[in-house]
Amino acid sequence: MQNVQLKVEGMSCDHCVRAVEGALKEVGATGKVDLASGSVSVQYDEGKLKLEQIKEAIEDQGYDVV
Repeated sequence: MQNVQLKVEGMSCDHCVRAVEGALKEVGATGKVDLASGSVSVQYDEGKLKLEQIKEAIEDQGYDVV
């Protein structure tokens, strides 16, 4: 399992948390959003999922991964 911390802009509420965590779950990753720091801790299997796919899933929800 790979762990990565992503900086995500545009998150401001519980809806944002659910959207991002739900998008990660859909692609096969797990994540924990920290609104205060604007970051997401992501855990995924690098044999099944690429980091680019994770970033794309978050960006598809309307947030910017920086």
